Amino acid sequence: MASFNRVILLGNLTRDVEIKYTPSGLAVTEVGLAVSDRRKNQAGEWIEETVFVDVTLWGRQAEVASEYLSKGSPILVEGRLKLDTWETDGQKRSKLRVVGERMQMVGSRGGSASPQAAKAREPASYDESEYSGRATYDDTAPPRAAASSGQAAPPPEDNLPF
Repeated sequence: MASFNRVILLGNLTRDVEIKYTPSGLAVTEVGLAVSDRRKNQAGEWIEETVFVDVTLWGRQAEVASEYLSKGSPILVEGRLKLDTWETDGQKRSKLRVVGERMQMVGSRGGSASPQAAKAREPASYDESEYSGRATYDDTAPPRAAASSGQAAPPPEDNLPF
């Protein structure tokens, strides 16, 4: 039987990020995420439901979260569900959480005087994937000089066989 365990959440942090390190030196943090859903009920009235989800971030993503995020920060998290089970005072307990494999900060950067100034500071996009253990860079990003001068960079050459 096939299965697929993938979660994508967009919400706000419910508390400040507290980073910890494993004995081997790997960074880890558990953040709370509030995800709201707005819909109409049977009476036709709009209601808003908020779900609170615990998300665990590892490695560089945990370090980035602790450095740049705080309570109320909007983030997008992609990951997988994991069920933790334990026993306390003879009672079995369980908790469903998300193991974050990719985190994206959402929203504007603070302190920017203008959108053009923020655009000039943006580096080429990259994705630090937990799967490969190394960063993957987008080589198609225009060079900074062309981007800041307003000139369009030439399109990349396509060597397509059709």
